Amino acid sequence: MDESAFRRTREELTPRPCAFEKAMFAGIGACSLAARRNIAERESIACSSPSARDECAALCALLRQKSAFALKLTHVDEPLPHAREMQVECGGLRGMQQALEPHDLPAIADVHGLVQSCAGKFGGIANLPYSTIVQSIVAYKIRRRRQEG
Repeated sequence: MDESAFRRTREELTPRPCAFEKAMFAGIGACSLAARRNIAERESIACSSPSARDECAALCALLRQKSAFALKLTHVDEPLPHAREMQVECGGLRGMQQALEPHDLPAIADVHGLVQSCAGKFGGIANLPYSTIVQSIVAYKIRRRRQEG
């Protein structure tokens, strides 16, 4: 399947892609609203709730905006390179988890539940402790590919 055919099929089968899809594929956590879909040899994650998807997408946009200076990003509205997107999504979720529960926790059981809990505790996603969350974003390191040889 060529890339353009995959993208068209993905848009048809996944009308509301999960805003934290990369983080979920990385094993950072799961979500009660996630619906996994197989497309050829690939997989995508859709959100089963339009309002939850909009809330998570708004949060991702805020995470990008708040971490732009620390990550040396010049254009936060453009697609980020994969490694930077992983930092924003995974580090952002870890930072939110730390802001909610300061001790180290394993994988996030429910991403949207975490978003709702943080929004409730801090009075909305605009009021999250972004200085702390950005520290987690900057500190997050993606795994390096193993060299075969």
